Amino acid sequence: MIVRKEIHIDAPLDVVWGAFSRLEEWSQWNRVCTDCCYLEGRELTVDACFAFTITPLFFPLRVTPRIVLCDPGREVVWQGGKFGVQAVHRFLFSEENGGVHLLSEETFSGPLLVAGLLLRVPQRLHRLTETFMEGIKAYAEACAGKARITPP
Repeated sequence: MIVRKEIHIDAPLDVVWGAFSRLEEWSQWNRVCTDCCYLEGRELTVDACFAFTITPLFFPLRVTPRIVLCDPGREVVWQGGKFGVQAVHRFLFSEENGGVHLLSEETFSGPLLVAGLLLRVPQRLHRLTETFMEGIKAYAEACAGKARITPP
């Protein structure tokens, strides 16, 4: 199962990357992943492990992915698993038309996916991904707007 979402953000890459890469500030824009913190490491780098809570069904779920690839401003991949389901989440950043094209692609595998399909988990995960992407878009664009304002 793959959950994929692309979005254009009208903000410079450094602003978008800054919002994404500062996990400690996710609470300012991210309504999907709550209680974010590093478990190992202090920044978005390969081998860092972090935790957050997400609610894909009716109850909150604490996940602890590990970053397996980090090319600042270009690509981040993390992976983890819970209850027999493995997930790999990839984010690609590219400058495009004066802003940033951001791709989120999450691939799930494992024996419990059949149960997830019956519970409409893919649709729920797609909605959560849309909310995540809309959050970073709104936040980065607001930050970029503030940066563009010059005092009189």
